[in-house]
Amino acid sequence: MSKYEHTCMIRGDGGRTLRAVLDRICNKWTLLVVATLDQGSLRFTDLHRQVTGISQRMLTLTLRNLERDGLVSRTVHAEVPPRVEYALTPTGKSLISPALALAGWAIEHVPHIEASRDAYRTRER
Repeated sequence: MSKYEHTCMIRGDGGRTLRAVLDRICNKWTLLVVATLDQGSLRFTDLHRQVTGISQRMLTLTLRNLERDGLVSRTVHAEVPPRVEYALTPTGKSLISPALALAGWAIEHVPHIEASRDAYRTRER
């Protein structure tokens, strides 16, 4: 069994479970929201302000999915008006280190990736 098969196919479901988790974590907004929440709990409006470019609807969907998956907790404070705060759970916090490693890899390889894209576009013309 290859290292890939051992890691990705271990559950015997053809990798479906792993793909579902990675689809959630590796979407356009999840890592940005998780990284922003690494500074501590935030209200929705503060989170929306800090995650540049995300719509309110997409932030709502992202937070809902992260809460459902146990990466983010949602706390409603009994105040008028109600105050809702979002924070990383221990599982969410455990995502920070791998996310930073992935971001570091991306930053390191951006020049090569951009050069490859340019070369590809040139070949396709």
